[in-house]
Amino acid sequence: MAWCGDNICLGIRRDYMIINSVTGALTEVFSSGRIAPPLVVPLPTGELLLGKDNIGVFVDQNGKLIHDGRIIWSDTPASVVVHKPYAVARLPRHVEIRSLRAPSALVQTVVLRDVQKLVQTDNYILASLSNSVYGLLPVPIGAQIVQLTASGEFEDALALCKLLPPEDSNLRAAKESSIHMRYGHFLFDNGSYEEAMEQFSDAHVDITYVLSLYPYLVLPQTHIIGEHDKLQDLQELARESSDATDEMEAYSLQLHDSDDKSPLENKKMSHNALIALVKYLQKKRNGIIDRATSEVTEEVVSGAVHHSLNLSEPYKAKKPNKKRPQTHRSSVAREMANVLDTSLLQALVLTRQSPGAIELLKGLNYCDLKICEEFLKEKSDYMVLLELYRSNDMHREALQLLNRLVEESKSAMANADFSKKFNPQMIIEYLRPLCRSDPMLVLESSLYVLERNPSDTIELFLSENVPADLVNSYLKQHAPNLQSTYLELMLSMSETGINPNLQNELVQLYLSEVLDWYKILKDEGNWSDKTYSPTRNKLISTLESNSGYNTDTLLKRLPQDALFEERAIMYGKMNQHLRALSLFVHKLHMPERAVAYCDRVYEEGAQQPSKSNIYFNLLQIYLNPKKAEKEIEQKIIPVASQYPGIQRVNSTTKLRGGRMGRKVVEIEGAEDTRFSPSGPDSGRSDGDGDDVSDGGPIMLNEALELLSQRWDRINGAQALRLLPRDTKLQDLVSFLEPLLRNSSEHRRNYMVIKNLILRANLQVKEDLYKRRQAVVKIDGDSMCSLCHKRIANSAFAIYPNGQTLVHFVCFRESQQIKAVRGANSVKRR
Repeated sequence: MAWCGDNICLGIRRDYMIINSVTGALTEVFSSGRIAPPLVVPLPTGELLLGKDNIGVFVDQNGKLIHDGRIIWSDTPASVVVHKPYAVARLPRHVEIRSLRAPSALVQTVVLRDVQKLVQTDNYILASLSNSVYGLLPVPIGAQIVQLTASGEFEDALALCKLLPPEDSNLRAAKESSIHMRYGHFLFDNGSYEEAMEQFSDAHVDITYVLSLYPYLVLPQTHIIGEHDKLQDLQELARESSDATDEMEAYSLQLHDSDDKSPLENKKMSHNALIALVKYLQKKRNGIIDRATSEVTEEVVSGAVHHSLNLSEPYKAKKPNKKRPQTHRSSVAREMANVLDTSLLQALVLTRQSPGAIELLKGLNYCDLKICEEFLKEKSDYMVLLELYRSNDMHREALQLLNRLVEESKSAMANADFSKKFNPQMIIEYLRPLCRSDPMLVLESSLYVLERNPSDTIELFLSENVPADLVNSYLKQHAPNLQSTYLELMLSMSETGINPNLQNELVQLYLSEVLDWYKILKDEGNWSDKTYSPTRNKLISTLESNSGYNTDTLLKRLPQDALFEERAIMYGKMNQHLRALSLFVHKLHMPERAVAYCDRVYEEGAQQPSKSNIYFNLLQIYLNPKKAEKEIEQKIIPVASQYPGIQRVNSTTKLRGGRMGRKVVEIEGAEDTRFSPSGPDSGRSDGDGDDVSDGGPIMLNEALELLSQRWDRINGAQALRLLPRDTKLQDLVSFLEPLLRNSSEHRRNYMVIKNLILRANLQVKEDLYKRRQAVVKIDGDSMCSLCHKRIANSAFAIYPNGQTLVHFVCFRESQQIKAVRGANSVKRR
């Protein structure tokens, strides 16, 4: 029988039972076995050890089995006493001592036959025989610790350390640290790397001691005190209890003997050893990085205070004093962080955890730049190396490396994964964050990708708002062949367009290339104004779609006998439409282009009356070639600043009042509202109907075709006056028929509208007459709505509703009051 808390454990016959002393509840546990009688032994921890033949089973206070809790004796014990941390059993042939800790290994065997009884006292155990009594005295704890450590029983040795007296706390800490270290070495040598790291962590050793087990890791030079010096201090404490610690010291030194490293290094270089090191360093990292950060913060604060004191020093009286030596601020935490991050990076790379290494570099880190750079180059881990450069603001080196890697990825020797990993897009993504901080570096490094991936590079410049003038000037100096490419893509991709300076720059580049091409063809005798090159097409398209370039400068560069289409487009931009149309018709011989030009100007100038008679200008050119030839042969002087609008055609010639003119004017009753008869080109041209045919053949067929196709956009009366007198009416059917039909339709519509307006007017007049005929009956009971007196024979007024009657005097007074109130409210506002 034995007490266990509020319960009592009983061994009756072959069964164990537990009775609760409060409630009286009885619980059966299990049988005691076939041979031995019941055996109940209370433990210091409050648990019970129950015997079952040669096995001792550990149960809790309620009789439930404890996991992996049992002691297997060599024979069936007659009795068991406990002397922490051992269980002493009385067996038939000897006394057996085993550890209470799993796996309950055999500690000692005392050969005493026929022991009758074991009695436990405070410091020893008495063994009673038939004719004598023996005392079993425990070996001192310190000596037991040394023996257990020497025999490799590190767990038991650590358990005994907890039994040392409280006053020997330093000695206990030294012994525990020494045992953890030896246990860690033992586990490390046997391949249990993670368990070994846990022991080193429990030993509270610096990471430099653990890293010494990995001699192939390159560590930075530091001023940290070596771990061996600390161990010597700990071992001096441990030496006070026993000389056996000399063996520990010798073992520790033996592990670091450089002559016997080769067999151990082969094990330490294994993958599992490095994985365990990574976990160990990651567990230690947060605390070390926090201390290093705090150290930097303290230095910054102290530096700021020192700077403020120096600023206030000139306002104080200077006293002669001796210079104090500057105290060296310890940087142990930063050096330790430097060692940790440098070794962690190498371990991550060696275990093929490059993503983890990249994440390490993206955050706050203290990696040694030189060591990590050489290591990563040796291992060819370029992704981590790029992140190392980025984290240290070594962008130029990173971009040089990227350019080299992209070039190597295009070679035939590069594998598919390498080519997929390194491509020009990677350079663009690296440059993106640098556009705002260092645009010049971006420009210097973007030449490579601008040649190979121009659209994405221009998109980078636009999306990150790199100054366009800066980009253009840099390309102009260092890569002129890419300047036009940049401006083209910028013009096509920018929603708001580019500024006039850049537009002018692009047009000048196109024009220079076209002029060189023109000179080559002219020397060969193959030049024609209808010959086009890709660059000339770009030039013409840019001239037509943009207006920010300087036409004055461009016209000076154009040759007098070529490039008439470009000259015509620029005349159009200057509103010199007559000159532009003359070039299309007489120099380029492209009437269809002249008509298209008129259509574009007409549609663009729908709200500008000065451009509404552009077709009439074309008719003048068709029917008055002499004047057009003289206009072209004159010396061409840029007139952009002198003529902001379309060149006005002389219209001082009086219109002849012939019969035909009067009839046509009558026909034009429904003339298109877009045309302004008072416009600058609405009168007759310099050559009227009497002298049109002078100076050469006219282009009558083209003029008639224009009239038939654009009859709705041309002033019919002006066109008929311009035609030669011998023009056949049959040739004008296609012009006059739709014109007269449209005029008649407009006339009918206007008559309908006129009649509708007249009818509406009559209805309004009728309604007015009806309202004026209203009758109001006033009798003796009629009251004024304002003064509420009878109206009688007084003058009266009636409101528009026909029911409200007032005295005329009251109405006038009310109007005056309203006028005064309105004036006062205006003043208050």
